[in-house]
Amino acid sequence: MVKSSATDTAPGSSNETTHPTPSAPEHRGPDTMTLGESLRRNGVSRRGFLKFCAATASMMALPPSMALAIAEALEQARRPSVIWLSFQECTGCTEALTRSFSPTVENLILDTISLDYHHTLQAAAGDAAEHAREQAMHANAGSYLVVVDGSLPGPKANPGYSTIAGISNYDMLMDTVKGAAAVVAVGTCATFGGLPKADPNPSGAVAVQDLIKGKPVINVSGCPPMPMVITGVLAQYLTFGKLPELDEYNRPLAFFGQSIHDRCYRRPFYDKGLFAESFDDEGAKKGWCLYRLGCKGPMTYNACATMKWNGGTSWPVESGAPCLGCSEPNFWDAGGFYEALSVPPGKSGDTLLAAGVAGAAVGAGVGLMARGKAKSAAKSHQTVTVDELEQQL
Repeated sequence: MVKSSATDTAPGSSNETTHPTPSAPEHRGPDTMTLGESLRRNGVSRRGFLKFCAATASMMALPPSMALAIAEALEQARRPSVIWLSFQECTGCTEALTRSFSPTVENLILDTISLDYHHTLQAAAGDAAEHAREQAMHANAGSYLVVVDGSLPGPKANPGYSTIAGISNYDMLMDTVKGAAAVVAVGTCATFGGLPKADPNPSGAVAVQDLIKGKPVINVSGCPPMPMVITGVLAQYLTFGKLPELDEYNRPLAFFGQSIHDRCYRRPFYDKGLFAESFDDEGAKKGWCLYRLGCKGPMTYNACATMKWNGGTSWPVESGAPCLGCSEPNFWDAGGFYEALSVPPGKSGDTLLAAGVAGAAVGAGVGLMARGKAKSAAKSHQTVTVDELEQQL
């Protein structure tokens, strides 16, 4: 956890200390600047930068002491080349990433990568666009990142179902990833096939990880995925030059390591056996558990409940809608969105079911166990202030 001192000032205020002027020549181009130099040029203060590094360490489930290592690494990191391929998708993943609630250092991290190819965002079209992709591949061979959103027709499907510049999705993907350092599949369509792969799957859609072999693939699932998770993966790669620890579905464990159910603020009502039976009954008005209204929280692993959306404003369950399980494989074919699961599946399914059936008695026991864990965690919890980080950097 990061504690801000009383001397914190608002970003952009006249008393805010900025980075010292870099020794690098002022005429240095954006392609050769380090990330630290680019942030300074964009007016990011030293304090704001350190806050971001501390928040990144926390987001990655790293101890606060790692914030200094992240700051030092990001200061020297060069702008990585990123080639973004959009295949069978709805553009929701790009919308989620670009329509952030307010400008933040995370956005500047994205601004300082070299986004050399993106169908939706680039100005170029036709031959010029494809030339940009090929040029980025050759100029950054072995070091560029490929980001993919959307599924694509597999090698045995009709390639005409989805093409770009007369090139099938399959051929474009396989050609582009040959010289890539890593592949990031963004959104449930890219990670698991999503809606295009849903039964009866007329286009023969497959997920990116079904095709890529011999290259690291990291999945950032969700429909759409959380923007902070995407920036977190990029920050991890910039900092350590490697991908974060992954779960069984190749998703970042720091974000997908716990179920929605275990992080949900409505969980105590589940433990007490208190459920909303309809969307407008007294239980719903009191914020009771939405499990019987189809909430897939017990089987869904994501950070929605803690990170939320729109600058931490809210998330679906907080607005009264059950979790649809959109970050899990085959969620479109998992039954009705508002039909209750007969048994909560997942890592703690038996425990959750017992708690729901037994009601308050078992809920009290679960609560005591949770409080015990919380006290134990609090004793070992480390904190660091921004002032302390400033003294070390």
